[in-house]
Parts: sequence; C-alpha cells; structure tokens
Amino acid sequence: MLLSLQDVHVHYNKIAALQGISIEVEEGDFVTLIGSNGAGKSTTLRTISGLERPSAGEIRFKNQSLTRLPPDRILKLGVAQVPEGRRVFKDLTVLENLHLGAFTRGDQAAIKSDLESVFGHFPRLLERSQQLAQTLSGGEQQMLSIGRALMSDPILLLLDEPSLGLAPIVVEEIAKILLEINKRGVAIVLVEQNAELALDLAKRGYVLETGNVALQGEASSLARNEHVKTAYLGI
Repeated sequence: MLLSLQDVHVHYNKIAALQGISIEVEEGDFVTLIGSNGAGKSTTLRTISGLERPSAGEIRFKNQSLTRLPPDRILKLGVAQVPEGRRVFKDLTVLENLHLGAFTRGDQAAIKSDLESVFGHFPRLLERSQQLAQTLSGGEQQMLSIGRALMSDPILLLLDEPSLGLAPIVVEEIAKILLEINKRGVAIVLVEQNAELALDLAKRGYVLETGNVALQGEASSLARNEHVKTAYLGI
C-alpha cells in the first residue's frame, strides 16, 4: 500500500472538517475524491501533505507515518501537491518556477532530465520559459503549477481542482497529460468539482459528504450509482 489514511479526524478550532475518513491509494493508482463544497476534499489533501494536522487517526506513506511530519519532509518522501488556484510565483519566470519545484533535490543530471520531461508534457512552458509567470494564461499557469510539482520527482501527486475556471479545451488537454503522468507510474489523488471528468479519469473513487466517506469503489461503478448520478453528475 502506497498511502493509507485510517480514521483521520481534522478540526478547525471546534469545527470538524474530517470525521474519521479512511482512504487507500495503491502504487501507480489514480484515485479521485468527489463531493460538494465543504465536504472535506481539500482538507484531506492538505492533511496528507502536512499543511493540516489530524486531531486523531493515522496517515502512512510507504509504511512510514506522516501524521506528525512537516510539509518539507513529506515532500522529500515523494508527496507533491498542486494547490487550488494555480499558485505560481508570478514575479519569477517559468523556468525559475520549475527550478523551485526541485529545491529539495541535489541530483543535477536527474533534475535536467525531469525538466526536459516537463517540457515534453507541456511544450508551451518551453516556449514561454523566460516569461514571467504572471504573463501566462490561466491554463498555462495551471500547467506550470503541475510542472513545478513534477520537478520534485513525486511518487504521489495530489491535485486540488485543476480544471477550475479553465476553458473546456484546456481542461481536456490537462486531463490527457494527467493520464500520461499516471501511466509513467506516478500515483494521483485528484480532487475535482467536475465529477464526470474525475470519474472518467480515475480508476477508483471516494465520495465525501460532510467530512465522511459516504461511498467508495471503482470509478466506473460510482459513475453508475444512482445517488452519485443525481447529486454530482446532474443526471
């Protein structure tokens, strides 16, 4: 098992954001978390990456506890997060942003190889490598955010709403790239408001409702579930 959350609780002051969720991710898996706003999806990602601390429960990655580790240690272990909102360093160039993604690494030859790989996934980033990130379109900034995470050489990639606010053609392009990344062996946990897209991409899924796992299973099976179709797919 690559990643395991067992009975994880998270509180914001006295408000329970997660109420005992259990989630598993296998090596090379593609898992999606779907649910309405406030269900706990983003909190789950932030807790895995160490940005939030669980008040109870256990998180293990490659059989090592992440529960009390700081975010930089979790990143070094191979867990990278692409945050919601395309949070790039806007006053730095595309290339500088990408190099910052590799700040925990010292293997220069491998960093150069991974940079070439990122440019292979995102040719537009190569074309704009000397531009300031603030001059990029929303879709290009999302590509940069994903590329920066890939520069850390992750085993597990956490993505929070990568399609938010993007044109459908850009969403389709990013979706294809995520599948390519997954095929290369990087496990993915995707939080996505577009449930139809998420279930189409993922192998397995979890439906979160008010901080609990309400449903789980194969993504194709969840897409046929009557509750999921009514509540999240608009069918």
